[in-house]
Amino acid sequence: MTIDVLLVDDHPVVRAGIRAMLHDQPGLTIVGEAVSAAAALTTARDLRPDVVLMDLRLPDGDGVGATAAILAELPATRVVILTTYETDGDILRAVEAGAVGYLLKDTSPTDLARSVRAAARGETVLSPTVAAKLLHQVRRPRPETLSRREIDVLRLVAEGLTNAAIGRALFITEATVKTYVVRIFTKLGVSDRTAAVMAAVQAGLL
Repeated sequence: MTIDVLLVDDHPVVRAGIRAMLHDQPGLTIVGEAVSAAAALTTARDLRPDVVLMDLRLPDGDGVGATAAILAELPATRVVILTTYETDGDILRAVEAGAVGYLLKDTSPTDLARSVRAAARGETVLSPTVAAKLLHQVRRPRPETLSRREIDVLRLVAEGLTNAAIGRALFITEATVKTYVVRIFTKLGVSDRTAAVMAAVQAGLL
């Protein structure tokens, strides 16, 4: 059985390299290429590939959005993110969008071919460093639930307001805002405002 593969990447050299890596691999056929999120959906719709190798950064959006759009129409297609980025946020968004794999572009030709075959079978395929990051996320204790008022404060923190401005918006003193911020940091296990917002978003609190 031949596995039909669609390449999605806006860099011609990268696409050529991936194509060369998979060219001599038995049972794998590159059936098409796309250079944008919109083209990825259109091409996938036309070709109905078994596996899509999806870049994370595209000119008109990102691979996560394209992944969700493709799977909404073609749930049997398997999408594997193939990128140079491995931040926790990118990995989690890709998994939540339905990608069965997340590989880095330094993956060897043999490992890439093996991963494509595994993805076609519906198996999860991850680069070792990506797997380690996901395991860390799973093992990390879930943050405590924030109170309604703490969420109100954190929403304004996310908007970039200072403690004084938050106090004026919520009709509380600046000192009270500082107390809430400290409580939020403690509950979320973070040490700065940016990390607090990111942790709350990932936990579904915002």
